[in-house]
Amino acid sequence: MATALVAGAGAGATLPAALAGGEPTAVRDALAQTSKVQGAPQRTLVLSRVVVEPGAELALHHHLGTQVAHIEAGVLTYTVRSGSVLVREGQSDEASEPVRAIRAGQTARIAAGEWIVEQPSDIHEAANRGAKPVVIYIATLLRKGAPPATPVSPAAPGS
Repeated sequence: MATALVAGAGAGATLPAALAGGEPTAVRDALAQTSKVQGAPQRTLVLSRVVVEPGAELALHHHLGTQVAHIEAGVLTYTVRSGSVLVREGQSDEASEPVRAIRAGQTARIAAGEWIVEQPSDIHEAANRGAKPVVIYIATLLRKGAPPATPVSPAAPGS
């Protein structure tokens, strides 16, 4: 199974696994972004769409800012190595319902209509173990110039 990392700032960024000869891939498209974020100087707000093909894996990583990820289609298998995330469903933080928590060392499935908030301390990896693409819409508030995802060595979370 191919391992990839959602990285690259440009639209249509193909992840490293795609270059390795026909392995399943994930592709990130930056749909919109601004560096003029009132109340958050030196930050960039990015809206992205990620399509994870069946069989593709996203390597161990974290984000250098807060990220909200909404599963639009498919089922994402999500593993937390450090930190924790709360899986929610519903329209917003105020109107949503908690579904389950995924804590360090746990793996769970996040289905279409569910969403999570990832903090910089949440080290995680993910995969599409299903037969259909997983489509994820992501809003990320990053330090200006920071990549969308930062790789983490597999030895680092438990070190």
